[in-house]
Amino acid sequence: MSLSAIFSEALYFFRNHLRQLAILTGPLLLLQVGIQLWLGMQLQQMDVENPEFSFSHMAAMMALLLIFSWLIAALTAFLDWRSAGHEPTNNQVLFGSLQFVPTLLLAGVFSGMAIIAPTMLAAAFGPLWIIGLGISAYLFARLAYVNFMVVTEKLTPLVAIKSSFSFSGPIVMKTMLVLLMYVPVSLIGGSLSQLAGALGLPAQIIIETLTAFFGLFVNIALFRLYMVTRNPPAVN
Repeated sequence: MSLSAIFSEALYFFRNHLRQLAILTGPLLLLQVGIQLWLGMQLQQMDVENPEFSFSHMAAMMALLLIFSWLIAALTAFLDWRSAGHEPTNNQVLFGSLQFVPTLLLAGVFSGMAIIAPTMLAAAFGPLWIIGLGISAYLFARLAYVNFMVVTEKLTPLVAIKSSFSFSGPIVMKTMLVLLMYVPVSLIGGSLSQLAGALGLPAQIIIETLTAFFGLFVNIALFRLYMVTRNPPAVN
């Protein structure tokens, strides 16, 4: 299936389920953005030469990881169940996806370490950091399906990482092009957030939550690419 067809089907799904997606993911996104902004303000107030991290900072970062894992689990479960023809309620999705949170959390930590390692190692050699960044971007594309495999195939973290790397090989370029959609979303969101910052914290939270919500379109497009690759349509 062409990439344009992937985006068209993802947009169709996003538009037709906009209300349920907003109700399902909105509270989690709002909570996530609120904690992120609080952490950001805390970091700005720290002494750069002697930063001090308290228990509340560690707890906030752990809460962010848990909320993000739950958000991805809920979104993926919803996409999977809808693709199978089911019509789950939001409560069914939220509570049904909780079982995947611990596995997704571990998978996210392991895959995140693998992705960022080349950049960190290359940064020690000065200009070579750009090569490390390229390798990290490539690994990001190869491991982009880990979360889907944890939820839809119920794989363990390490097996999901290995399976994603193998699965994404033939579609790595398509995957990278889908992931590039995060760039305009981030640029537009960052600009809107700066404008909203002048209006106060409530406006900034709302704008960043809306930006994060529309950024979920990338996940939906990626999931569609995953589904048509895993289960290619029959050719008559």
